Amino acid sequence: MTSERAVRTAVIGAGGFGRHHVRIHSELPESDLVAVVDPNPEVQARVRETCGALVLSDVSELPAGIEAVSIAVPTEHHHAVAQPLLARGISTLIEKPMVRDLEEGRDLIRAAEMSGAILQVGHVERFNPAVRALREHQIKPRFIESQRVAPFSFRSADVGVVLDLMIHDIDIVLHLAASRPSRVEAVGVPVLTPHEDIANARVVFENGCVANLTASRVATKVERKLRVFSPDSYLVMDFGKRGGVLYRKSPDLTVERVLQMRSGATSMADLQGAVFENLLTVEHLAVPETDPLTEEIRQFLQCTRERTTPEVGGAEGLAAVSLALDVLAGIRANC
Repeated sequence: MTSERAVRTAVIGAGGFGRHHVRIHSELPESDLVAVVDPNPEVQARVRETCGALVLSDVSELPAGIEAVSIAVPTEHHHAVAQPLLARGISTLIEKPMVRDLEEGRDLIRAAEMSGAILQVGHVERFNPAVRALREHQIKPRFIESQRVAPFSFRSADVGVVLDLMIHDIDIVLHLAASRPSRVEAVGVPVLTPHEDIANARVVFENGCVANLTASRVATKVERKLRVFSPDSYLVMDFGKRGGVLYRKSPDLTVERVLQMRSGATSMADLQGAVFENLLTVEHLAVPETDPLTEEIRQFLQCTRERTTPEVGGAEGLAAVSLALDVLAGIRANC
């Protein structure tokens, strides 16, 4: 298969978030969108108006020759929809969270390995330019703080805020910490749904890194921020604004050096100015304007063509689910 030929694709689930998959697949030259599957007649009518793909009611109706699919159905159906496709060798991009439980995830990974299909999980924040800029600076975190809050959206009501929103940051934290969790403490409160709508988790990793994660889907504003502290730097990223600031200290920034400077300063303002001008570097990170979901789907299609490993494969998706389930267990323990 050459990189010039478009991949024959389908989208399964064209509702709330799936409609974006339909739009991007229909626009990308790398994707030949053959079919869209959704049982909702209203969704089917909308798809017919916006793209020229076949509109089907059931996955069993997919025509032969499909090479790759995006799955954006409710989480409870991920395994049932994806497993037969992976077993047939059809590469699959599954929206997050990957599955409801670990055995379902292991089964999908096995199916992909046996057939050679690509299995990618839709942790779209990995493709946020802000996260990519963060990774380029190769910071080794000791403490990570994430905050992701938003008003109630009336979607993803089948899961709580941990699997709906916090899992984005769980994946990023696992990626940055580069270590296995050793201890999890959590608390969560239902507000508008039977599930937790506000949650906080403290995760201690085997390498000593600690992460504090907060998520809410009943807030009055939208905020998505990540703060990373290391022995020689501090970085704050704003995912919503796609920007960040990196503070790095000079090797000369020691207690002795500051005390020496303090003795010659006439005011705290003088001391602060000297520290920031001479001993700290402040870098405003330039973040390019790209669409993370488009980049995610583009990588999925490239991996399907070239049989390469995706950035967020089955193992990474399952690791995020595993930690999310530990957070949920911590919440239940505190009820």
